[in-house]
Amino acid sequence: MFTSDWTLEELQRIVTKGAGHLGEGHKLWDVMRDFMLEYLSEAPVDKIPELSARVEALLLERLKQPHANNDETFQAYSSFTTSHRPADEYESLLVKASKGRSQAIKAYQRREEMEHSLRQSGFSLEGYAYYIASEKRGKKPDLFILDTLYERAITEADKRRFDGDIGAESALRAFWLGYVDNLRQHDEDEEVQLTTFKRATRSVPSCGEIWARYLQCLERIGRGDQIDSTYHSAISVSLLTSDVDQLVPVVQAKAGYERREAESKEGAPEDGFEAALATLLEGIGRVRTASKSGDPQLRLEKYFSALCTEVANMAEHAVIMWEDATKFYKTSYLAWMAHADILIKQRLYIDARKIFRDVGNKNLDWPEVIWNAWIQFEHVHGSVEELEDCLDRVERAREKVNAKRAKDAEKAAYEAMQVAAEQQAAGVSVAGVLVPDVAPQTQAAEEAPMDVDKTRQQRSENGGKRKAEDELVPEESKKRHTEASPAPLKRDRENCTVFVAHLPTDTTEDDLRTLFKDCGPIREIKITSMPNSLVATVEFMERESVPAALTKDKKRIHGEEIAVHLAWKSTLYVTNFPETADDKSIRELFGKYGVLFDVRWPSKKFKSTRRFCYVQYTSPSAAEAALELHDHELEPDRTLQVYISNPERKKERTDADANDRELYVAGLAKSVKKGDLEKLFSTYGTVKDIRMGFDEKGQTKGFAFVEFEQDRDALAALAANNHELKKRRIAVTLADTRAKSSKHSAPGKRRPEEVRNRSIRLRGLPAGTQEGLLQQMLDKLVKVRRVEVYAGRNEAVIECESPAEAGKLLLHPEPIVFNGSTLQLSEEGPETTGSKRLAGPSATAGSGLYIPRSAVSRPRAGLGSKKTANITVSAAASATTAATPGASSGAVKPSLAAAKGQDDFRKMLGV
Repeated sequence: MFTSDWTLEELQRIVTKGAGHLGEGHKLWDVMRDFMLEYLSEAPVDKIPELSARVEALLLERLKQPHANNDETFQAYSSFTTSHRPADEYESLLVKASKGRSQAIKAYQRREEMEHSLRQSGFSLEGYAYYIASEKRGKKPDLFILDTLYERAITEADKRRFDGDIGAESALRAFWLGYVDNLRQHDEDEEVQLTTFKRATRSVPSCGEIWARYLQCLERIGRGDQIDSTYHSAISVSLLTSDVDQLVPVVQAKAGYERREAESKEGAPEDGFEAALATLLEGIGRVRTASKSGDPQLRLEKYFSALCTEVANMAEHAVIMWEDATKFYKTSYLAWMAHADILIKQRLYIDARKIFRDVGNKNLDWPEVIWNAWIQFEHVHGSVEELEDCLDRVERAREKVNAKRAKDAEKAAYEAMQVAAEQQAAGVSVAGVLVPDVAPQTQAAEEAPMDVDKTRQQRSENGGKRKAEDELVPEESKKRHTEASPAPLKRDRENCTVFVAHLPTDTTEDDLRTLFKDCGPIREIKITSMPNSLVATVEFMERESVPAALTKDKKRIHGEEIAVHLAWKSTLYVTNFPETADDKSIRELFGKYGVLFDVRWPSKKFKSTRRFCYVQYTSPSAAEAALELHDHELEPDRTLQVYISNPERKKERTDADANDRELYVAGLAKSVKKGDLEKLFSTYGTVKDIRMGFDEKGQTKGFAFVEFEQDRDALAALAANNHELKKRRIAVTLADTRAKSSKHSAPGKRRPEEVRNRSIRLRGLPAGTQEGLLQQMLDKLVKVRRVEVYAGRNEAVIECESPAEAGKLLLHPEPIVFNGSTLQLSEEGPETTGSKRLAGPSATAGSGLYIPRSAVSRPRAGLGSKKTANITVSAAASATTAATPGASSGAVKPSLAAAKGQDDFRKMLGV
């Protein structure tokens, strides 16, 4: 029979493990509470005082813990006080208990939304990781909550691993590591830490970091006698010893313990270091057995060498070890460099020189490092003859390596083309393959190959016209209609391009190819004439060619010294400037720091609020000088942001995943301010921006957009849906930036005929037209919603805000000139042939004007009627109309002309 005392002890032990579970912990604790109260009511009289004090202590302790049903616990305490405490103490005891539980209630309320978000995510491992990270960010983490949270996360990860979740193993390791670190950082009881480590090593026995921390824990708490047995238990796990990254930390931990033990003892250090060196040598052997490539970082070898060099008469062991390492890591520059370095430190210069000469022609993973070290060595320790011999050997080796790299690159490119051709041939029949337009793109955003408009092709084959209801989609944006398409090779333009300045005026492309021919295969050379100089960009096929290309700096072409630098080093990323800023103002602002090569603007067709640009100089020094504009205030509360455009730090386009990071909030009360929303949503993560809709009186229209820094924070903030703010329930959903409201179309879609009514096609664009610059010019004439340039045909489609704006642009009185080219404008429609005109009527030529379809009344096609052809106005007819207002054109039916003429259209536009 189980005694009541034993049962209560076991209940307390079990409940303690789950009491920190904010959402479910009360289910366990309530069982124990009911048992305690029943036990107290049936207890003998002599045991009542002791049991009563025990029950009261447990109730008061629970009230101070965050949990879901704190009110019920308080009510239970109130009932207990009424039955087992004097009546005159009742009020004071409840007041004291109420004050004690206030912090627990606040703590639960702070985490209630996080618990809700975790449930919404299906208790995902990412959700647990985010929850744990948010708990640890506090100044004083609550161990009662955090320890239980780790236990919950570990349990979920273990369950998912059992179910075959691919990422569960790595998450489980991370949770265990975080758990044991948390116990150590907060000085948890030693036995608790040891118990946790034993559980962790059973759960993830192949995790070397767990074993390493276990060994360190044993050393820290003074149980060194258990380290050897624990170490052998670790290396007996086959999964651990077969993984170099897991094996190395364990060996390092064991050797570290033995080193510290040796240093703490009296006597010669070399006597104590023997155990550590033996452990490291054994570990090195295990690493090389585990993997043919060994440890690329040579961590154990470096550790061994460092220990040997601390004792004078043991340095020769390091020399022998590195000599052995170079035999295993034959192509590792790290091993050869370390071997040479230890010889130099031991003043064995002849042996070091022999190493450099032997390895100078070997096929290493980074030979340039060896060459530079050899040259530096000869400068310091060699004679003139030895230095010159070194330079000659390095030059021959460099030519050999560059030739091999060029050959390998050519072979790789050919093989990639073959694979792409085979994949395409396997996925699509020859007759069914549509040939893409391969016209070169000048903008970085247009590097993807164009797709053929299959609809247009089918229309021409069938001899019919496209229906008016067909959606107006640019030809270049159609998807290629093939079943399989090879993935294009990624082009790393930023890291593969060098900028060449101070070129002679008669420099040709052949001159540059000759100069850079030994650096690697060249993809493209562009020579640009500046007002007072000539510059060029040279793009290589591989980024490995760039270091060699940079050595051409200060070389001469046609007797003149040139400058070569990485293209991105003279390029600035500029953002957060006023909305009114344009190309001219940016050039004026940055032009005072040096010669500007180019200013590149982003396209706004994906997001109209994008406001940044790239400013490129002809020299890095000018870009460095322009950095002083960083944090410069161009207008109140708006500071300019200026950075060197380093591609290594480049992220995805900031608005590429805007839909995942932005929330739409509806149902706001008119009294809600931006600060109210920021206070609410900042509890879920870092808020990047809040945009509210206001009416003419400055009051909110009842909606707002909240953008977070991270998409996971936005997903967590969905928990605020139906939250009460200023006595109104708000609705929170993910925002769709592509959605456009329309009375006549489904949400998120624009009716094709509406798009055509306000669209215009531009022809005659100069080569290299930037969408951003073109839109800046057009915005000064009319309100433009979207611009898309088709570089292959030097055309663009302009979508205006309304048909009236489109008509205003068509009727612009002056020719529209962009970068020296006069543009031709035509109405965009199902059939655009024969619908173009020179922008702006000439004073001498009677160029025709077009009637927008929205300004013409057409009979409805149906039974007994026939659709009329598109109505155009000839040059002669437009001249007649101008001379006699109200006269009808010969190309227009009298009834239609009488209904709406050109004068009526001009009145509508206010022209």
